[in-house]
Amino acid sequence: MQNKKRSFFDRLTGSIHTEDDEEEGESVKANKKNGNGWMEEENEELELTVDVYQTPTDIILQTMVAGVKPEDLELTIARDMITIRGKREENRNIDEENYFIKELYWGKFSRTVLLPQEVEPEEVEATEKHGLLTIKIQKVDKEKRTNIKVRSI
Repeated sequence: MQNKKRSFFDRLTGSIHTEDDEEEGESVKANKKNGNGWMEEENEELELTVDVYQTPTDIILQTMVAGVKPEDLELTIARDMITIRGKREENRNIDEENYFIKELYWGKFSRTVLLPQEVEPEEVEATEKHGLLTIKIQKVDKEKRTNIKVRSI
């Protein structure tokens, strides 16, 4: 059995996908249920789902971070990759036995994406609107040329 990290969307929706749903599905469900019949979550970082696309001058990455404060997000950008880390905290004090359905994910998440082209790590714009985080990173312009005049001193 291969341990595959569930995507943020799978965790968010509470779905479980396995290769052999017939054989492994029942054992996975049985192993993760607590005494109340609720699914238990492991203490690990979940993986965000992302869209990555390009314009002529930029690489754009978008992901859903609804319920996360901007100060709880950390973006790390290198020339060829970006890492997004964050934490969604639950501020409710509701007993487990009072839930009928509990599918929202609360806790740490991260995602590292290898970028298809070199970027300028200093030329980044990150905005959040209605839970959608949009990161715009300027591509390295390898065709850009600059003429330098030589001065005599």
